[in-house]
Amino acid sequence: MTLKYIFTAGLVLSLGCTKLDQKLNDSFTTPGGTGSSDVNALLTGAYNSMAPLMHNQDRLFSLQETTTDEALIPVRGGDWDDNGVWRVLHAHTWTTIHTQIKTVFNLLGQLESGAITTLAFNPNASQKAEALFLRSFAQFYFLDLYGQVPYRQVVDYNSIGPAPVMSPAEAVDTLTTILNGIIPQLPEANLPYKASPDAARFLLMKVLLNKGAFINKQSPTFADADMQQVVTLGNAIINSGKYSLTTNYFDNFGPTNSTDSKERIFAWHNTGAASANDGINSGGINARWMMTLHYNSWDKNNTFGSAGWNGFTTVAEFYNTFGSTDKRLGGIAYPGVTDQSGLKPGLVVGPQVNEANQPIKDRQGNPLSFTTDVKLIEVDKKRLEVAGIRVIKYPPDYSAYNTGNQRNQLQIFRYADVLLMVAEAKLRQASPDVAGALVLINQLRAARGATALTAITLVNPANVYDAGTLLAERGREMYWESWRRQDLIRFGVFLKAWSLKDADPDPQRNLLFPIAPDELLANPNLHQNPGYGE
Repeated sequence: MTLKYIFTAGLVLSLGCTKLDQKLNDSFTTPGGTGSSDVNALLTGAYNSMAPLMHNQDRLFSLQETTTDEALIPVRGGDWDDNGVWRVLHAHTWTTIHTQIKTVFNLLGQLESGAITTLAFNPNASQKAEALFLRSFAQFYFLDLYGQVPYRQVVDYNSIGPAPVMSPAEAVDTLTTILNGIIPQLPEANLPYKASPDAARFLLMKVLLNKGAFINKQSPTFADADMQQVVTLGNAIINSGKYSLTTNYFDNFGPTNSTDSKERIFAWHNTGAASANDGINSGGINARWMMTLHYNSWDKNNTFGSAGWNGFTTVAEFYNTFGSTDKRLGGIAYPGVTDQSGLKPGLVVGPQVNEANQPIKDRQGNPLSFTTDVKLIEVDKKRLEVAGIRVIKYPPDYSAYNTGNQRNQLQIFRYADVLLMVAEAKLRQASPDVAGALVLINQLRAARGATALTAITLVNPANVYDAGTLLAERGREMYWESWRRQDLIRFGVFLKAWSLKDADPDPQRNLLFPIAPDELLANPNLHQNPGYGE
């Protein structure tokens, strides 16, 4: 069933007891009576509500990455215990009161609320399309993470009553209808910092590719018509001439990626200032390197007191899926970073040196050398600070290392992912186009310095690290970009055993996150997800 109200009315508040701030409400007339400048302010506020959701290490990133084989945060003596919140995510033993799971639910509700409030105040066509995109963005993640989508009609944007909730099938139908509808209405000039036609195409590709998993996570299916539409949407982006694979992989993520990256479809406008000219706030992307680097990884002139938080790592099995020539593995000097600190971006392992090529020491005075092996709980004093491969996807901006105002723009939707999604859709078609998929995969691998594949399969269920699968290629290209959990579920291997995680005993429980008990009390239209009780 298509929810036809969507074009004239919306969704919004995810929490049954949430109300729009009274001060904001008093500053406007009734819906439909405000000017475009007021609507712009509301729309900018909606965009800015994305910043903590997308940037912080303990929010969307954590739910999508630390629950997978790509990332874990070991307890290191007294560091990173935090009552077990990190450890249980990787081990798949979280409960209904996990703080990060609840926080992400609330932040998605705030984004949804900002979008629906914008829709309530008479936006013009392009403003309305942008608000609908942001609403769809929030709904997409509600659907992916929690399997149910709270919404409101626009006329009820300020209601304090329980919000209605869409089922997965209704949400998929709604998202498909909306995203198809707004593509012609979104301004091309918004690329890449706000909702653009290509951003809507990209999000629609994600919806269609994951449709079967959203509706039945235990046994996803892939309709041929949906896969063909993914190919069509992807080809529109590929053939537009706006994008190309960036020659140096890490230029997609470095401090100058605003000019160096050719792959930005939707990116966060970090400029090195507290906010950009368009009112978009800095997101504080420094968490991406602070969360993984050692305390002594860089502290030139003792400026900051700590160069990192010495936490996040990856596992050896994931590291070993990369070929030796693959640039995505890293280990190559990066201008403006290696000459400042000795750090070489990528998957960082082994002895560490400073900018003068002198050994760095840990806090016990021993040479700092990261190991490939790691445990969920490290108790050996000699290993506490060195266990685990560190991941530097975003080369640090040393001009503002720890201030929150870095220039690295967060990549939210990236062109390389379009190639991977089209390749996957070709493999999932009723008559698989293996040759066409291989062309796209090898185009990507050639750009990354990896050897060409002669064959490709979707997944090896017996070995998630099988290097000759599309799942493994997605891991090598998209690691730590907050897609891995969704990929593992779509490929049917999220519940299998991998490094430091046993196979999940319940075939349903961990495919969705739980709804926090107080959210269930606030909104009786929500229901607890399978495996978590009532």
